[in-house]
Order: sequence, then structure tokens, then C-alpha cells
Amino acid sequence: MKSGWGPGGRAIRCGVLVAGVAFSVVAASPELEQARKLYQLTEFDQSLNVLRGIPEKDAAVYELTGLNYYGRAEYKKATDALERAVALDPGSSEIHLWLGRAFGRRAETSNPLSAPGHASKARQYFEKAAQLDPNNLEAQSDLLEYYLEAPGFLGGGLDKAAATAARMARINPSEGYWALAKIDEKRKQFGSAEEHLHRAIDLAPHQVGRLIDLARLLTKQGRYSEADQNIAKAVQIAPDSPKVIYARADLYIKSKRNLDLARDLLKRYLNLALTPEDPPRSQAEKLLQQAQGS
Repeated sequence: MKSGWGPGGRAIRCGVLVAGVAFSVVAASPELEQARKLYQLTEFDQSLNVLRGIPEKDAAVYELTGLNYYGRAEYKKATDALERAVALDPGSSEIHLWLGRAFGRRAETSNPLSAPGHASKARQYFEKAAQLDPNNLEAQSDLLEYYLEAPGFLGGGLDKAAATAARMARINPSEGYWALAKIDEKRKQFGSAEEHLHRAIDLAPHQVGRLIDLARLLTKQGRYSEADQNIAKAVQIAPDSPKVIYARADLYIKSKRNLDLARDLLKRYLNLALTPEDPPRSQAEKLLQQAQGS
């Protein structure tokens, strides 16, 4: 299974964007706004404390509660809160999407007996999120990755992934090419995967995520010089982006190159102000330990 169905770096296209989360455009209480700001700063404990003090809890409160627990890697509590949120707002594509992500994480972190059930729920919620809002690219892309990574008996499959890629292309051609690249990479058709990523970049030249994707694909093939060229382009576009800094260090460590620079980049990363969309500090700390042990 994929190592997490968290945010993929593509902007959510509905509601109000707060740290990668689309909240509905409804007047919120001062307490809920405060909790959202704390969540955006990855102050998950403080955000939860504020939410607990709200006497009348609606779908938005339960949704944010679930996202905070997700940020704390407490996925059972995340699904519990998000299930209460979706019961109160069954038409929300975003809540269904996050329920899918939380059940996906539970599938990855639970025992082999319960993992298939959690994975099936993840698929069902991804599919419902995409059904409720067909233009929700985050939902479509998470569904695509589920179809690519899950075995057939859990609802995965390349045919389903290809159909999802076609829907993504109709919404956003650049994202459609990204999806085709993911499918080709799964098939180990690296040449066509690279071609599709180049087309995605041509259509969205300032999207650093696609440059990082291309660098990762090239790194897997041992084409380090070309990978570094694409990372350099990403750095030029967004030199202070946490995602770019982390990805650069990650690629160096995976290819066992420039380890001193990778360590410096990770130390810099750990001192940045992060959002919930960025790789968590715990993940960066593990990567730094790996680099120091190399």
C-alpha cells in the first residue's frame, strides 16, 4: 500500500484554503477561527484544546478535530471525529476525502487482520469524495493513487486508475499528464512516464511539485545529473519552500549523495515554520538520523 494518502501538493479547488484544507465559506465562531490558525501552524494540541471548549460542536468542529488528530498521527481518533463530521454534513467532499486519508493511514499502521477493512473504507470514502465533487482534484488524485497501490481484491487496478486519470485531464490537463506519468511508472514504462511529466511541466512551469516528481523519477534510474537540474529549477522558483528543501535532502539521501548538504538542508527544514501540508518534523528527524548513520 502507498505510504500515506495525505495531501499531494495540488491546490484544493473549493471553499477557503487554509493550510491545504478547504473549509466551507460560513461565518465561524472566534474559537473555531483560532483553532484553525493553530492548526495551520501545526500546533495540533493547542488547536484541540480550543476545540474542546466549544460547547456546540458542528461538522466544522468535528472536521478540524479529525484533522488535528491526523496531524498527530492518531488515526483512530481522526476517523472517529471525521465520521461524526460526515454524519452532520454528508454532502461534503472534503470530509469524505479526509476520512479516506485517515482510514488509509489506519490500514498502513494496523495489524494484517484489520488492515484490509480499513483500506476498503479508504477506497469507499475516496470514491464518495470524487462523486460528491468531480472537480475536487485532491480527491481524484488520492483515488488514483489508491487504485495504483491497492491490490485487486481491495478494489485497486490499472483500468480504474486510467479512468480516473482521464477525469483529471478534463479538469486540469497538467494534472492529467501527472496522472498518466504515475500509471506509466507503475508499469515501469519510465520513458513515457518522463515524457508525460515533461508535458505536465510545460503546462504548469511554476509547479515545483512536478519538477520534484521528475527529479525523483530520474533518481530512480540513476540519472543524478538530470535530477539535480530539475531540483535546481525548483529551488530557483521557490528557494524557501519547505517542500523543495525536504525533497532535495530526501533525494540526496536516497541516492547516497551529497550527504553533508542533505543534513544541512534537514536541519534548516526543522527550523522552518511548517504547515500541515509539509512533511512532519518527525519524518524529517528520522531522515536526518538516516543521513547521520550513512
